[in-house]
Amino acid sequence: MEKTMTGQYHVRLNLNGQSKEGYAEPRTLLVYFLRREFGVKSCHVGCDTTSCGACTVLMNGLPVKSCTILAVQADGSEIMTTEGLAENGHLHPLQEAFWETHALQCGYCTPGFLMSSLALLNRNPTPSEEEIRRGLSGNLCMCTGYLNIFKAVKLASEKISGKCLGESSTKC
Repeated sequence: MEKTMTGQYHVRLNLNGQSKEGYAEPRTLLVYFLRREFGVKSCHVGCDTTSCGACTVLMNGLPVKSCTILAVQADGSEIMTTEGLAENGHLHPLQEAFWETHALQCGYCTPGFLMSSLALLNRNPTPSEEEIRRGLSGNLCMCTGYLNIFKAVKLASEKISGKCLGESSTKC
């Protein structure tokens, strides 16, 4: 990583499948770097203390709260945000499931929940309700009860695995 004469560092990363480069001061948080340098809108700053999870992104496949990672620490990393979920104009099954189960209200926390849910489903394609609850325990929502969010993750699991069962089968 190169340091410029102004004290900024040249940061390179793969953002949602595309190579990106930008400059950041050593103290710049990844959430601000993504928003300012690349116009990422889904990384929300909710607390700056890792409490809410609204800034969650996947970094090298793992969920991280981008308000606790420095941009320079992400140099060379693969970063995925909610903007990278849809393909060819079609929502990801996880996004569809959140929509179909009404798993959001104001939407501020939704990108963080989506990224944490994606990481969970990548690790465990058919999680139990307890595993879903544990997998999303780092994300907070002030508007909804969490039941529809848990239902959305279960529905997404069924959509992705191709086994739409039970009550949600009409949604698949």
